[in-house]
Amino acid sequence: MSATDPVFILGTERSGSNLLRLILNSHSHIAVPHPPHIVKYFAPLEPLYGDLSKDAAFRRLVDDVLRLLDTHIYAWEIPIDVEAIVRTAQPRNAFGIYVALYDQYKAHHGKPRWGCKSTFMIDHVEEILARFPGAKLLFLVRDPRDVAVSSRKSVFSTFHPWYTAQLWRDQQDAGIRWLDQLPGTTIQLLHYERLVGDPEGQTRRICDFLEEPFEPGMLRFFETDEARKSASLSESWSNTGRPVSAASVEQWKKGLTDRERLLVEYVARRPMERLGYTPVASAAELDAVVVGGPERARYWMEERANALKVEGRSLRKDQNVWRRWSRAWTLRAMRARLAMGAGA
Repeated sequence: MSATDPVFILGTERSGSNLLRLILNSHSHIAVPHPPHIVKYFAPLEPLYGDLSKDAAFRRLVDDVLRLLDTHIYAWEIPIDVEAIVRTAQPRNAFGIYVALYDQYKAHHGKPRWGCKSTFMIDHVEEILARFPGAKLLFLVRDPRDVAVSSRKSVFSTFHPWYTAQLWRDQQDAGIRWLDQLPGTTIQLLHYERLVGDPEGQTRRICDFLEEPFEPGMLRFFETDEARKSASLSESWSNTGRPVSAASVEQWKKGLTDRERLLVEYVARRPMERLGYTPVASAAELDAVVVGGPERARYWMEERANALKVEGRSLRKDQNVWRRWSRAWTLRAMRARLAMGAGA
């Protein structure tokens, strides 16, 4: 294992990944930018660019990735050497471009190691380990009932607990599979509740896993320019400008109705139990849950209504709302162009 091997925060949105990013980024050896989710957006589009071993096709992909980076909701504000990306990206695909960009980010900040907070990389672990056999994976988990409370207020998430629980279940199932397959030197399970309950102890544990010295400044992340910028951009990230707090633990006891809590436990039952989150409902109560068509239709309508509500709040509260909309429009335009064959 090399001290330059990257670090990946895997899991589900609204599980404390922004907090963990800022803690790690405050280490003198690790640069962890806010992620533009390059692999999430572009891996599905790769076949539409044609043969990426050919320079013309690969440059089109590079150009589109950089166009996405230009609209990133959390601007990187670093110079990008486009020719270096074209020259050094390995493999020649979205993942290779992503790695080349992160390499430039760490070099700009004078650090030997980069980290990635794109929790969606839980779906690309094989690709990560093929490129970086010594990579370190932090599988960050949080009680899905609290994730459901947090998600319904965030513009970056699903809103109804029915949908949030399904996403949580699927992503936790993926993480558990890797926990069962990979050695403890490669992947570490980290509970959000333990991180906020004992920030120094858990941060020291993380540093031991990463084979990095613990630095007290990691716990003063909220005093950094990076944290202040994060907190100012979106209401969803406002807590990143404050010291670690355990106030958000077990918010579900007040933030969910009994039916919503039961739904989350019903959907996420197996990974909850595996990860140490105990359902309130008995096994018999969970076995008896029925979610019929009319109820599912109501959840869909509530999801749409809440999306509009949160979007309106974001328009009033978030400084980066226009960048978020620009990103969405840019991606739609790219997909439309590629669908018409203009990318090949």
